[in-house]
Amino acid sequence: MTKTDFTDAIALLKADHRKVESLFEAFEAATASSKKKSIAHEICVELKVHTLIEEEIFYPAFRGKIEDDTLDEAYVEHDGAKLLINDIEASDPSADFYDAKVTVLSEEIKHHVHEEEMPSDGMFAQCRKTDVDLVALRDAMAERKAELMTQAKGAGLAPAEPVTLGRVPA
Repeated sequence: MTKTDFTDAIALLKADHRKVESLFEAFEAATASSKKKSIAHEICVELKVHTLIEEEIFYPAFRGKIEDDTLDEAYVEHDGAKLLINDIEASDPSADFYDAKVTVLSEEIKHHVHEEEMPSDGMFAQCRKTDVDLVALRDAMAERKAELMTQAKGAGLAPAEPVTLGRVPA
């Protein structure tokens, strides 16, 4: 993936959304345990990378420029997904509730994507109305994503770290 594969940061994120949606569909169609495990792992890697680039680069760029509630909810939605991702990664298709966890993760992601992509008042629509340079943001995100994907293929990624759940308010 090169920086110019996508017109801007939002296009990059939407492409990630479409890829994960297709992976969830492939998981639903799979019957062999080895295939389910492989697809579930790919889903988890994609989601860990996606949440990291959003939380490290995209969301901070819009803090104070779009509704704080929108960003706060996105972080909490990520954390819910991260808990399932870590559980799925630590398990296998023979475990109780494995398929159910992947299904619930899929449902959570569909909701999250809907919140981001709603045409008039979704996060992305709000972001487009700001003065943030979405092309420069794309470049930073594409670079970080490439680093994380290289790490995922090598030593692997660490478990997903929730940032809002389990924290004691200050």
